[in-house]
Amino acid sequence: MKVFTDTRGESTLDECWIVEHPPVFTLGQAGKPEHILHSSDIPIVKTDRGGQVTYHGPGQIMGYCLFDLKRLKIGVRELVSLIEQSVIDLLADLAIQGKRKEGAPGIYVEEKKISSIGLRVRKGCSYHGVAINLAMDLSPFLQINPCGYPGMEVVNIQELINDSLTFDAAARIWLEKLAGNFGFELVNSH
Repeated sequence: MKVFTDTRGESTLDECWIVEHPPVFTLGQAGKPEHILHSSDIPIVKTDRGGQVTYHGPGQIMGYCLFDLKRLKIGVRELVSLIEQSVIDLLADLAIQGKRKEGAPGIYVEEKKISSIGLRVRKGCSYHGVAINLAMDLSPFLQINPCGYPGMEVVNIQELINDSLTFDAAARIWLEKLAGNFGFELVNSH
């Protein structure tokens, strides 16, 4: 992401990378080690994104948003809002009501966090992105104060719907919502 961001030019297309990580805790730039409550065999990686500590693992959609904000003529707040809206739109397609919470970026369902956002903007371009809990083991979140909030509960999409939803299908729906919100045309998804 850093290399892509540092080497992109004015004509470099914006990209969104969809990945699924092995178990890992990530600690953002402002991350405080005291939000890691218990040590375990899950590695802790310091990152240059915003935010505190979170957990990533199998069953979670990671969308890395590599966007040129200057070209889009938007600021960081609008970037965050549009990414959050794409998650709300994904959830709405699944008959789940997602909402924002004042002062706590991300998306919530009945006060439980279902999606986290952690970004970095450098040279007018964003990287890092959004995590969407689809069907993951949530127990590692008990080892941390998710996003720096003691006692914050988290939830999976799969717990809230009657049908099963594959990683690829959920990621595709979210990517279509994201593209629509930003006015992007999807040109290559592999």
